[in-house]
Amino acid sequence: MTTVAEPAEQLLYRPEEAAKALRIGRSMVYEEIRLGRLQTVRIGRRRLVPPEYIAQYVELLKREAEASA
Repeated sequence: MTTVAEPAEQLLYRPEEAAKALRIGRSMVYEEIRLGRLQTVRIGRRRLVPPEYIAQYVELLKREAEASA
């Protein structure tokens, strides 16, 4: 029986998975994508979020929080 090993790190997240990772709702992820605040890559018709774009989005949120403090 052949098994495929899971990658140690997920390379691309579906928007639903990005929402779960960020602890926000799916509609909020799509809104942030629409506003250009959360970047994605396209493969065919699918939008996927690389982990580094999730990290960049978190850094954006941190900068905004510091600016408003």
